[in-house]
Amino acid sequence: MSLVVEPVTPGLGARVSGLRVADATDDVITAIRAAINDHKVLFFADQHLTPGEHLAFAERLGDIDVAAFGPKHADHPQMTVLDQEAPKGQGADAWHTDNTYVTCPPSYTVLQSVLLPALGGDTCFADMYAAWDALSPTMQELLSPLTATHDLTKTLTRAIADGNADVDLAAMQATYPPVHHPIARVHPETGRTALFVNGNFTTAIDGVTAAESDALLTMLLNHVGSPAWQCRHRWSEGDLTMWDNRAVQHYAVPDYTSRRIMHRLTIAGDEPKGPAA
Repeated sequence: MSLVVEPVTPGLGARVSGLRVADATDDVITAIRAAINDHKVLFFADQHLTPGEHLAFAERLGDIDVAAFGPKHADHPQMTVLDQEAPKGQGADAWHTDNTYVTCPPSYTVLQSVLLPALGGDTCFADMYAAWDALSPTMQELLSPLTATHDLTKTLTRAIADGNADVDLAAMQATYPPVHHPIARVHPETGRTALFVNGNFTTAIDGVTAAESDALLTMLLNHVGSPAWQCRHRWSEGDLTMWDNRAVQHYAVPDYTSRRIMHRLTIAGDEPKGPAA
């Protein structure tokens, strides 16, 4: 089985061909891991995996990290089902990293398209290594020792209001209290530093005044989405996309009004560490 990896931009994203991931050998899984370290986002066309095949592939990458809220597949409760017709304002249309409100956020996300609108519904990705590297040395020095608070309240409140989560907010807040992650996250495999704040879950910069936190966080969240370190994926049905949440953020473009169904699995990750750890 031959793995062909074709970069889509100089710094971010690659199309992978020559295989159906459900049939990948152990050597190919090793090659996929190396490719995602290099390219951060991988695009596999024409996979058309059954939910069971999707789950089996994801399990070869690590333990499944089941999302705390969101609709689940009836036969595979580890799998989140994203079924939307009016996505604007529902949370995915903001630059974010999946589930950073937990102590150990997921490492990889593995997402397959099941049903797509005729037009629209692309997903954008942004390279957080490049975002960190683009900050001035003075700003990097300021941010390197700092942490930020990550909290599910805003996103979960919206999900409950939209009917996308059937949970008790207070109980979830008690189970998942705010956590504090380094702003400068060092990837445990590549050793590279990534900017690690996002619009869905990061609520404050720790250890500074509220005004300073607001100013810094606003600047960083605006910085995340620069076109200079983005790539954009136009989905076809049966596409499978895999990305490293430790190195990228993503944004689901809410420009469609007919049904879009995606199946998502996330892989367990590590506790984020900063440069001094």
